[in-house]
This record gives sequence, structure tokens and C-alpha cells, in this order.
Amino acid sequence: MRLGEADLAAAASLLAEPARAELMLATLADGPLTASELAARAGIARSTASGHLGRLVAGGFLVEAVEALSRVAPQRPARSLREATRSELLREARTCYDHLAGRLGVELARALEHRRVVVPTNGDYALGEQAAPELAVLGIDLEALSEQRRPLVRGCLDWSERELHVAGALGAALNARLFELGCIVRRDRTRALAVTETGRELLAELGVS
Repeated sequence: MRLGEADLAAAASLLAEPARAELMLATLADGPLTASELAARAGIARSTASGHLGRLVAGGFLVEAVEALSRVAPQRPARSLREATRSELLREARTCYDHLAGRLGVELARALEHRRVVVPTNGDYALGEQAAPELAVLGIDLEALSEQRRPLVRGCLDWSERELHVAGALGAALNARLFELGCIVRRDRTRALAVTETGRELLAELGVS
């Protein structure tokens, strides 16, 4: 079967219902939630939430679309202190798929630029000449990363900071290594991250303020 252009109308229809959009945001912000918890966040019945979730899962939207849509969506006012706090924590440090985002992700990207681990090029990132030795200090094997079936490094536009953070195999490896070293931890079950004392020391050595 030959495929035509992307069916944007079909994808957009999944988000046309405000309750479904709210469910997506709740899932991405707070991580795995029960249908009852999601229904409470969206202000709808549990049975209604289950139906919406079924459509979102079938459409492949729960993870893949929200970060991309957040880059172009207007920022609405927070409706409660809890929502404002949650939003600020996400802006400070979070995961974007499998790499770091938020102010932490962008500041780390700047530090890696300064150390010539990555270099900005045409709105993207390329590997810098100091990548191998600098990453080896962190315990990251650049040669092993280059064998993965995904881009070695790329820039990902951060929706909250409007600047690039590091994605691709390198972004995922940095994220995983910082978790492994105990530099960052998840806040409850959300995508928001907290930097530990160990993390502050290591990041300071890398030039992250």
C-alpha cells in the first residue's frame, strides 16, 4: 500500500476535545496515573476518561506529541498553586522522552558547547572535537553510542526555554549516566527532576550554574 502525506486532520481531531488534551498533559506531567486520577485531573467521569485514553493510546499520542505541541502552544495561566508549582518544577528540570530538558537541560547543553562536546550548526547539534575525551571522564563510551541505530547527537528545541537541549543517543546517555551517578532523581512519579548535592557538585565541575 502506498502512503500519502501525513493525515494532520486525523491527528488534530484527537486533541480537539479539551478533556483529551487535559488527559495528555496530566499523563506527561505526573507520569502513570490511574483512570480515576486522570478523570479527577480532567474533571470528567472515570468511564469518560477511559474512552478518551483508548483513543489517545490508539493514536500514539500519549508520549510522542505533547513535547512537540508544547513548543508551539500558548502558555495558559495556572489555575491553582499546585498547578503553578508543578509547572515551575517542569520548567526547572524534566525529562523529554529519554533526555534532559528544562533549564537544567539547556544549561547542560551550553556547558557542553563550551567544552566542545557538541557544536551548534544550523539550528541543530553536531559532535564536537572534544567529545570523546570529555565524555570518557563521565564514563560514557562514545564509540558504543555511535553504533546505536539512532542519531548520535541532535538538538531538541526546549518548549519552556526556547533553546536547544541535547537529544539523540548522546542526550539519552547523559541522562542515564546522571541518574546512575545519583546526580538527579525523579520528583514523585512525574517527569520533573531534582538535582542532588552530588549532582550540583558534578554539574558545577562541568560549568553548569
